[in-house]
Amino acid sequence: MYDELLGAAARLDMLRRLEGGGVAPHATAAMHALRFAATILWPAVPNTPPPGYRHDSERLLQLAANWREAALELGEFAPPPPVLRLVTDTAPPS
Repeated sequence: MYDELLGAAARLDMLRRLEGGGVAPHATAAMHALRFAATILWPAVPNTPPPGYRHDSERLLQLAANWREAALELGEFAPPPPVLRLVTDTAPPS
């Protein structure tokens, strides 16, 4: 299972790259989800080398929290509040 997660993450890493240096956001999110799963699973699998990427689980948990905030538009990802304008009646008094 661990090797399959790493293999799928590696394939997504190749597929996510777009022309012009961009990356596909959905493929990138899926790749990070697979890497997160492999990082969590790695200590439980005996005699396996560490993943070939930065595998700090604290950092990955923070990334997951950031993704949640971005998806829900919370914290620094919250949209700016609406601009309030004073509206006055411009009609002449009758």
